[in-house]
Amino acid sequence: MWSMPGSRSVRRSAVALAAAAALTVAGCGSESGDAAAGSERTLTVWIMEGTNPDSQPFFDELSAAFQQRTGATLDIQFMQWGAAKDRFTTAIAGQTTPDVAEVGTTWVAEFGDAGALADLGPRVQEAGLSDRLLPGLVEAGTLDGTLYGMPWYAGVRSIVYRTDVFAELGLQPPTTWDELVAVGQRIKQGRPDLLPLPIAGDNEFIVYPFLWGSGGEVATQNGDSWSSGVDSAQARAGVQFYADLALEHGFSTPAAATWRETDLRDSFTKGQSAMIFSGSWTPKAIVEAAPDLRGKIGAFPIPGPTGGLAPSVVGGSVLSIFETSDAQDLAWQLVEMMGTGEFAAKWAQESSYFPGITAQLNEAVQSPDPLVAPFAQQMVDSGRSVPVTPAFGQIQGKKTIAAMMRSILTGEATVEQATSTAAAEMNEIFASGA
Repeated sequence: MWSMPGSRSVRRSAVALAAAAALTVAGCGSESGDAAAGSERTLTVWIMEGTNPDSQPFFDELSAAFQQRTGATLDIQFMQWGAAKDRFTTAIAGQTTPDVAEVGTTWVAEFGDAGALADLGPRVQEAGLSDRLLPGLVEAGTLDGTLYGMPWYAGVRSIVYRTDVFAELGLQPPTTWDELVAVGQRIKQGRPDLLPLPIAGDNEFIVYPFLWGSGGEVATQNGDSWSSGVDSAQARAGVQFYADLALEHGFSTPAAATWRETDLRDSFTKGQSAMIFSGSWTPKAIVEAAPDLRGKIGAFPIPGPTGGLAPSVVGGSVLSIFETSDAQDLAWQLVEMMGTGEFAAKWAQESSYFPGITAQLNEAVQSPDPLVAPFAQQMVDSGRSVPVTPAFGQIQGKKTIAAMMRSILTGEATVEQATSTAAAEMNEIFASGA
């Protein structure tokens, strides 16, 4: 997931009644186990801060609507992404988890494997939502066939570009890998003051479209065991093409070998790059940081090798109900309200992410906004999850793939050497049973 700015831990309830005092453990399932019929209940909800820059009006409206519908109140607690994982881990160990929480897609496998999350599959099926949810987020929210997370919002990475530069040079968005190279070469020749397409070494999520696009796999599952796929011939071909955008074609700068995704955005806002790999949530921030680029930027999907779209990582958050909650029916009503209908659409609009409902996402595909439709198309046609296993969280924590790419981009290792090293490290983690 993404590191979000800001810090606060706020509790807000639409009405504070004496029944709320019946909570026996702060921060855990909040309905009194045998509360008398008709008494008010309070749900504790953990939400990550920063996705929606001004989320207070949204949650005020949600709380009021939820109370009107159910008679229950919401205790919304906000936390930063950077501190959230530790807080979840501590709460799971102490059985002081909330009723409902926003959970990053890369955490679902770990929390589900620990037995902390409730199975939402039967509720989703009963609500008639099984065929309406975004497949990439469903995949990310599922472990061993059990759905632990209701899709809430998602983002995907495509390519943002300078429409004025393309117009100046008579270029069209590329639809194949060869065309991507040709466009970069034209920019390099016609606008030597710009980086055609910088390649950030510390950004694993952009390696995968090329690794997958060439027919490779990040990792494969065989029964209960996983093994790395980054050292296969197909995966290496995709990694080589991606690295060669910098090494052979010169579309990047050596300094970018240590760049993160935020550095790509900074390069673009400073007028240094003609194209960047970018998340669907980024264009709004780009225009805010560089108002002179308003009306001068567009987006196109990352193409496949010979056409179509390359698979791109779907990232985002799901809504989970914790097993410790003794108000799971009530919690599901909140999850359904947040994940579907007007509140899902409102959150997506305010946060610049996409909703987890395919019908609403399909509407985005038809959007006339050049900074919306291409990302939506990439997500609908080729959104994909990273391997859903608790061990992959450790692999991401060690930055195995980022280290692999940095070593290639700096010339410390060949693609064959770097992928072999990465595969060995991944397989060691997989074998440990983490």
